[in-house]
Amino acid sequence: MSPVAVSPAAVSPVAVLVGPPGAGKSTVARELAERMKVAMHDTDEAVEAVAGRTISEIFTSDGEAAFRDLEEHAVAAALTQQHGVVALGGGAVLSAATRARLAGHTVVFLNVGMAEGVRRSGMSSARPLLAGINPRSTFKALLDARLPLYREVATVEVSTDGRPVGAVVDEVLSELGHAEPRGVEPRGVEQRRSQQ
Repeated sequence: MSPVAVSPAAVSPVAVLVGPPGAGKSTVARELAERMKVAMHDTDEAVEAVAGRTISEIFTSDGEAAFRDLEEHAVAAALTQQHGVVALGGGAVLSAATRARLAGHTVVFLNVGMAEGVRRSGMSSARPLLAGINPRSTFKALLDARLPLYREVATVEVSTDGRPVGAVVDEVLSELGHAEPRGVEPRGVEQRRSQQ
């Protein structure tokens, strides 16, 4: 596959979401994009669209290396062609080239603990790396290997354990300085009211 050409009029996402399976990247990205009034782009969906197959099918027929190559190209394209919120696949940070490309971008690491991550992702066939005899052990090994990489690329870290999507998005927006969380009055409003 040829390298992704960067157009002279390249754009940059307002936020890039990374994190392990079950962290809620796609779900949070959708609501975050909606509330920021921008588009949402999922690189896993982009890979499936280009390949014309599901990620599981790519893993089964071509192997993980072939999937990672497609993923790396999808991420490179998204980082130069998408202006909204971009959700990366859980393993995208394994690529040194992708980690280098993320430098200078606003990267939100959605962290999830092992118990909650396993509960949310289960033994879904859509997550080929978690399929197997012991998903807990596999998820732990995955977290151990990837956690330093998520933190290496992140500009913001937000925990999603036991939290509704809206609360996670509130915190992301607050961390990014884009808006006050829903249900919280802008600074100074409460004080002005008390003086009335």
